[in-house]
Amino acid sequence: MGFPVIGETFQFIKANSSLDIPDYFKIRMRRYGPVFKTSLFGQPAVFTCDAEVNRFILKEEGNVFQIGYPEAVRKIFGGKSIDAFRGATQKFIRKFCFTLFGLENLKEVLLPELEGAVRECLATWATKPSVDVRGGAPDILFELMTKKFLSFDAAKSAELRKNIDTLSKGLLSFPIYLPGTAFYRSMKAWKNVRKTIRDTLTERLRTPDKKHGDMLDLIVEQLHCEEPLINENFAVDMVSTLLFAGIYTLAAIIAITFKSLHDNPEVVCALKEENQAILKNRKDGNSRLTWEECKSLRFTSQVTNEIFRISNAAIGVFRTTLMDAQVNGYTIPAGWIVIVNPMALHLNAEVFEDPLKFNPWRWMDETKRSTLLKNFMPFGAGMRVCPGAEYSKAVVTLLIHVLVTEYILWAWCKGWQSPAATEDPLTVQESVGLHALRGQAVLDATSNTFAVVGSAKMFLADVKALR
Repeated sequence: MGFPVIGETFQFIKANSSLDIPDYFKIRMRRYGPVFKTSLFGQPAVFTCDAEVNRFILKEEGNVFQIGYPEAVRKIFGGKSIDAFRGATQKFIRKFCFTLFGLENLKEVLLPELEGAVRECLATWATKPSVDVRGGAPDILFELMTKKFLSFDAAKSAELRKNIDTLSKGLLSFPIYLPGTAFYRSMKAWKNVRKTIRDTLTERLRTPDKKHGDMLDLIVEQLHCEEPLINENFAVDMVSTLLFAGIYTLAAIIAITFKSLHDNPEVVCALKEENQAILKNRKDGNSRLTWEECKSLRFTSQVTNEIFRISNAAIGVFRTTLMDAQVNGYTIPAGWIVIVNPMALHLNAEVFEDPLKFNPWRWMDETKRSTLLKNFMPFGAGMRVCPGAEYSKAVVTLLIHVLVTEYILWAWCKGWQSPAATEDPLTVQESVGLHALRGQAVLDATSNTFAVVGSAKMFLADVKALR
């Protein structure tokens, strides 16, 4: 279980590849099997990488298990607020989330706005010599989401962004509140975020009849009910948490989308063919992607599935046992944290052949599709399946659609071969119009193509819109 108090926290939170099972899990799965115990953040915990155990835990939400997070996360996001995400309050939160991220609003309102945000961000990136895609991914969604939640303008969004960026860097740090630690900086940033949102909410509560057409209107309405399900403190924590989740959980997925396309030119070719066909069939060439068109992009949908399958964007799904739990011969004591790890399922070679290979065509095999889907849970399962699942898939689909229809991607798509790699891992070098970064060919400057990827960072370079 590791060292006293700290347990195996530092081994758990150290940096790992976003495209493979973290070393922490690999080592312990080989040593102890798919279900093992440890100690994290000063608390006893159980990790499960077993499909049946995972499904049992997610299915028994509210009976044997309930939502539960490490102490660092609870302290940063407000322990009482997070713990209250159940019962009548949970129903209100889900209704709140579905108002913005649900299918009806996604189809009619959010989809074209998301496409506009993607276009605007890529157009801005195209004017820069390089962009850190992983760090810059929130650019795509931040201004739109703060407008949807709080009606913030660009200036207010930028200030909020600085604090949430700082918050994200210490989210899973060890909870030691001392100056200089990541946790200390995160707590300070969290206080600033909460103050910004609280000030906005307080101002709104003074004029409840004035509507702004954003999500905060629903909060104000709920707080003015005779028997409100939430209070102001909870409302501030909830908006802060959902704003963070709606933007930053997708940042790694967006970066992995770029890498996946860069590494698989044959996939780009198939995507271009499918998405260009949509444009050719439109009466209005300037119209944006509709929900019906989105659903008709069958291969693009499989690419999106594959991106979410290979992405180690989230550490896991956190639960706490309400009582001693018996499952598949294991006993999980009451009060322990349980972390369901979907990545181990997604990279299980017995289910997904050659699991580390990016192969969207695997989802086209109808004889295996049901088995694949049974072991595919990027958005959780059970009572708490992510209400933003369709929203998340739509963001990736729109990003792919705009990239392959409006930007020149990879001149080597039809047979171009990579040049010799640069020896300097941090320098972008030019050779015969070609750029290489971290040992991989990334740019054909002569035809304005781009590619992005380093082992630690991703870059966008010389992207030119087809206008």
